[in-house]
Amino acid sequence: LLLLLLLLPSALSADCEVCTKVIDDVRLSLGDRKTWKSKPAVEAALEKYCKKKELGVREKKICYYLTPIKRDVAQPFSLGLPSDKVCKRLEKVNPEVCSVRFPVKTTNMSQKDYSKLRVKQLKSILADRGVECKGCAEKEEFVKRVMETDHMEEL
Repeated sequence: LLLLLLLLPSALSADCEVCTKVIDDVRLSLGDRKTWKSKPAVEAALEKYCKKKELGVREKKICYYLTPIKRDVAQPFSLGLPSDKVCKRLEKVNPEVCSVRFPVKTTNMSQKDYSKLRVKQLKSILADRGVECKGCAEKEEFVKRVMETDHMEEL
């Protein structure tokens, strides 16, 4: 129950979503809360997590950012801070940590659903598909371009 309470705030946070997931995964791999207090154990767990072959592209990118600053990761981690707070502290060391985000889910979305998204999210969808929207100024133009490229896979 305590573990669930620690992970709950990070699940609600949209900021630093990939970093938060990585920190949560490392925390789960450590298991016992007493192990969290050991900075060398936290650093070793981060190294082990980042060497996994089945990591996604975004998780690998976060590992690329976190591995050089693993001591900075271990400090707030060992204090028992929630994952989102750990990532916010790491953002001060490397601002790119919180810039990595998961792609917007677009499966089975209609035009009505796309029109509810923000332009920033529509641009993100197009960027994930490797498509530009040249000359797009209005939201409707971005929605139209996303609909046109709906068949394309994300990069």
